[in-house]
Amino acid sequence: MNPLWLLRMKRWVQNPPSPARIKFIAAIIAFCLLLLVIERSCGWPDALTPNNLRRMR
Repeated sequence: MNPLWLLRMKRWVQNPPSPARIKFIAAIIAFCLLLLVIERSCGWPDALTPNNLRRMR
């Protein structure tokens, strides 16, 4: 672990983030997990799959 991360954690302990910021971060994580669940249940769309460039040669 980088020593700068330890200093950052120390600052977070001394000055914790506001409840609004914690809710904002939790909402972002929940949205990412929702996208993961949708992608796992429905599959990856073919339109977003890149073409295989090795086959074109």
